[in-house]
Amino acid sequence: MEFCDECGSMMKAEDELWVCDSCGNKTPKDPEANYVVTEDQEASEVIETSKGDEQSALPTTEAHCPECGNDRARWYMQQIRAADESETRFFICTECEHKWREDDN
Repeated sequence: MEFCDECGSMMKAEDELWVCDSCGNKTPKDPEANYVVTEDQEASEVIETSKGDEQSALPTTEAHCPECGNDRARWYMQQIRAADESETRFFICTECEHKWREDDN
C-alpha cells in the first residue's frame, strides 16, 4: 500500500505507476519491490445495488406501520443530532414501504 506524498491519500496501482485519485499525483513503482496482489484485489470491482437491495439487507422487527397497520418493519439507526444525543431509529414497513422515525424522548 502506498500513500500520496502530496495529499496523503491512498494510491492505486496502474501499470508501472502509483496514481492518486484525490490529487492526480503519479509516482513510479519501485522496480525492486515485490508487490503482492491478492485475489480480492485482482477481482475488485464496483457493484451497484438498487434501493430495494439495501432495504432487504436490513433487520426486521415488530413495529406498527402508521400508514397500513402492518406489524413488521425493517429498521436502522442513524446519528442525525449532536454526538452527545442518542441515535434516531428509522423504520420501513415491509408491506407498503412507508418510512417513519422514532426518537428517544
